[in-house]
Amino acid sequence: MAYALFWKEESGMAVKIGLVGAGTMAQYHIAGYRRAGAEIAAVADRCGERGRALARELGAAYFPDLTSMLASGKADAVAILAPNRFHAPMTLEALAAGVHVFCEKPPAVTAAEAVAMRDAARRSGRILMFNLNNRARADVRAIVDFLKQGGAGRVNSAQAVWMRRTGIPGFGGWFTNRELAGGGPLIDLLHMIDLALCFLGEPEPDCVLAQTFDDFISNPDFKGPWGVAQPGGVTDVENACHGFVRFRTGQVLTLRCSWAEMIRSEEVSVAFQGTKAGGMLRRTFEVDGDESTTEDLCELYWQRGAEPVNREIEFVKDESMGRVESAENFIRVLKGEAEPLNTPDDAVRLMKIIDAAYRSAAAGAPVFVERT
Repeated sequence: MAYALFWKEESGMAVKIGLVGAGTMAQYHIAGYRRAGAEIAAVADRCGERGRALARELGAAYFPDLTSMLASGKADAVAILAPNRFHAPMTLEALAAGVHVFCEKPPAVTAAEAVAMRDAARRSGRILMFNLNNRARADVRAIVDFLKQGGAGRVNSAQAVWMRRTGIPGFGGWFTNRELAGGGPLIDLLHMIDLALCFLGEPEPDCVLAQTFDDFISNPDFKGPWGVAQPGGVTDVENACHGFVRFRTGQVLTLRCSWAEMIRSEEVSVAFQGTKAGGMLRRTFEVDGDESTTEDLCELYWQRGAEPVNREIEFVKDESMGRVESAENFIRVLKGEAEPLNTPDDAVRLMKIIDAAYRSAAAGAPVFVERT
């Protein structure tokens, strides 16, 4: 899909972007936007002290909320960095105001919200993208290029894994609160499911069977290095989910997502199997959440007659897992310099799987996915 050119370099005008949320993720966004030549013009955050501090650092205007930021006309585009529950309503408000939107993951907390966001973007004629940042990684781009060239033939199956041993984020905070987060590791660690969909060619899901587990979700021994523990906080989400997806094309996907499960240590991986070749990319952690202890691998597999051939792809390791490049891509799409790494339709397909997996786990039965 080709996008319209919204900014012309000869005009001398930079894309002006507003940050809605001044937390940890903002630093990756700022780096990416600046790399693409954008101006961070505004910051909105309900935590006034934190928001004002970031605005001063950036030389940007501060606003207490998205509504006042939009009314000011300071931003051509906004980055939604708020908790999951606010992704859909904030995106819909921004699109209605005529600005472009780059929304953090997950796209929404339900498939219906993702559909509403996609439809609103179509009506407004504005760009809507999501920070599905792993698509920007060098190893992922190498795999995608290989698949686009037909190197794997028809990709029949894929396996998506993001599992931790002790990795409950912000134990008792908003991540473990279903009302705010929409769920636990399945919706939080959906990146590898997204990559699997990309490798499979973005097929439409037909049926999902999944099971969630909550054995350790209230046990502070399983808290990871993210955020601070909040004793007495809500912990009503799963700590693990395993599932199976069949697509309308006949392709299949298995998924494993956990914050706390009895494994050796954290693993982030996607594998795929095609009619000509297969492949895998994997990041393993010696210590959960500690990027300095990681090892990366990207491989392709095929047959030369009866001889197995394994090829390792060399690439530059990105400890940010594509976060900076993903934000940069959004600005370059607005400027007509790049194609988007993801689209609203991609987000809808992803959220259909997440939504159906939770419904399947609750019902104890497979769930068929409606067309939209």
